[in-house]
Amino acid sequence: MNLQNILTFFQNIFSFDEAYPLLFTQFYFWAFFAIVFAFFALLKNKTLLRNTYLFFVSLFFYYKTSGSFVIILILITLLGFLLARRMGKTQRTGTRKFLLISGVVINLFVLFYFKYAYFFVDAVNTLCHTQFHVVNYFAVWVNDLTSSTRFDVGKILLPVGISFYIFQSISYLVDVYRRQVEPITNVLNFGFYVSFFPGLVAGPIIRANQFVPQLYRKYFLSRRQFGIALFWILNGLAKKIIMSDYLAVNFVDRVFDNPVLFTPFENLSALFIYSLQVYADFSGYTDIAIGVAMLMGFYLPQNFNSPYKATNAGNFWKRWHISLSNWLKDYLYIPLGGNRKATVATYLIIAFLALVAVLVSGSIVLAYILAIIAVILILVALIFPNARKTISTNVNNMDTMLLGGFWHGASWNFIIWGGLNGLGILVYKFWKSLKYYWRTLAAFVPFAACIIISRLAPAPIWNIGCVWTGAIFVGTLIKHLYTLLAPNRNIPWLDRTWGILQTFVFISFTRLFFRSGSNLDPAVANQTAWNTAKAMVGQIGSAWDASLIPDILFTYRYVFLMFVAGMIIHWIPERWKRWYRYRFATLPIWLLLLVVVVSVFVLYQFVTADLQPFIYFQF
Repeated sequence: MNLQNILTFFQNIFSFDEAYPLLFTQFYFWAFFAIVFAFFALLKNKTLLRNTYLFFVSLFFYYKTSGSFVIILILITLLGFLLARRMGKTQRTGTRKFLLISGVVINLFVLFYFKYAYFFVDAVNTLCHTQFHVVNYFAVWVNDLTSSTRFDVGKILLPVGISFYIFQSISYLVDVYRRQVEPITNVLNFGFYVSFFPGLVAGPIIRANQFVPQLYRKYFLSRRQFGIALFWILNGLAKKIIMSDYLAVNFVDRVFDNPVLFTPFENLSALFIYSLQVYADFSGYTDIAIGVAMLMGFYLPQNFNSPYKATNAGNFWKRWHISLSNWLKDYLYIPLGGNRKATVATYLIIAFLALVAVLVSGSIVLAYILAIIAVILILVALIFPNARKTISTNVNNMDTMLLGGFWHGASWNFIIWGGLNGLGILVYKFWKSLKYYWRTLAAFVPFAACIIISRLAPAPIWNIGCVWTGAIFVGTLIKHLYTLLAPNRNIPWLDRTWGILQTFVFISFTRLFFRSGSNLDPAVANQTAWNTAKAMVGQIGSAWDASLIPDILFTYRYVFLMFVAGMIIHWIPERWKRWYRYRFATLPIWLLLLVVVVSVFVLYQFVTADLQPFIYFQF
């Protein structure tokens, strides 16, 4: 190998190539991690040196994933460190509040600029009939500094994982302001906390009080913990490569790319199968991140707890993306007033989102509907003072879910998705407060409404509504009759199964809007996503030909078998999962390594030529 080849080799290693990011599913990452871990082993008990090393490793990892956007990460890190240090040195409440507000505003400005510029420019153009265009000032500055035209100044690219590390930085500043954590006094330690590479680009969102104490602990990894770490890594890779990527490439992506080419059954199946795909993808990333971090002696928080075992929408969000749900609760829902009261911010947020909804949709009917709802709530609050607290709680809840949807992307579809989840939570709260005879009536009213509307103004959406509300009404009626005939013979497992089934169907339906808005150019996301959603609803709600279903099941037999197997594994009782995790972790070392080798070989058989990026990288 001559000198030129050596230079080319190192140039490839230390340059950013968009085609070869450091994904957990690529060989490049594991070669990278092997080298990182080898040097880490020499520094593992020298805490500051170890943290410094991992900080620069994390910056390199992010550079190999996002290129020059590593500058944004460094700036956010320096901002958080300096503001928190200054906050810790002053006792003046006004100064501390000013520092906090400054940090939150700057962080959100960076996030909004890169993630929501297209969304708001589009809204302004719609409202004012202007022709504004986005400008990538980051590209302008870099081009000026390098005296080149390398970067496109007319297009804003979204840095990978920006939402995660900005939310992490905001939570740190708020916790320091609340005196729940002490400011980190060394910028290298703080940089390591913000940028720790296993969870950097897709979470979980790491809270300071959970992770900062680990910065100062010496390395420790027991034999059992080593086995558990390997289990999480293999488990995550299997979820991603064997399940998520296979379902995406062989079925889900095909249907969502062109719904009108597929039958109603295939469209509906794609929705249900996508629910498993997105879970396997995102929880697979988290499993790998937890395992990799554990091998280095660090512990990341749980981010999933069998979400498709949830019996209602509220319980689902206590099991899905737990770190984000807790973040929204602690830093948005409770500051808005939580379940105690409404604040000025409560109404400003809901009014702003309602205005955006009307502007983007361009529908005067939607404006009237939202205005009527607002008037009804105001009148109820004035006439029934005892209802004010309930209304405030529900509005705060809806604000949180709408902003949670907006966090996922600058697309109208994400706001719809968040709003539907919020509505699902509110409907369940109302539902469980009713007696059974009122529940039966409450289930009958929307069923009857869907039937009447479908007759007066036929449309696919009302056909779907008839089937869905009809199933809920019939199930509720049967439960009510059983309660009357056998009041002392409850069947808890049947109630739980019915709740899980309804919740899974509801969550899968909301995912229509989530998936339609994913992986799209922000400049065209709204229109493209909306067209996809309408096409799928149109197909699912059109006439079904049951005779085609057996052929579809046979054609995609491996996809449906994978789906059934995945759901069965998901629904296995948690105590069984803990048992087989423990058995795996305590295998003799030679047998453990043999299982790892066999598992890697099996995983390799499922690797596609074009590896699928993790879905949550875009957030």
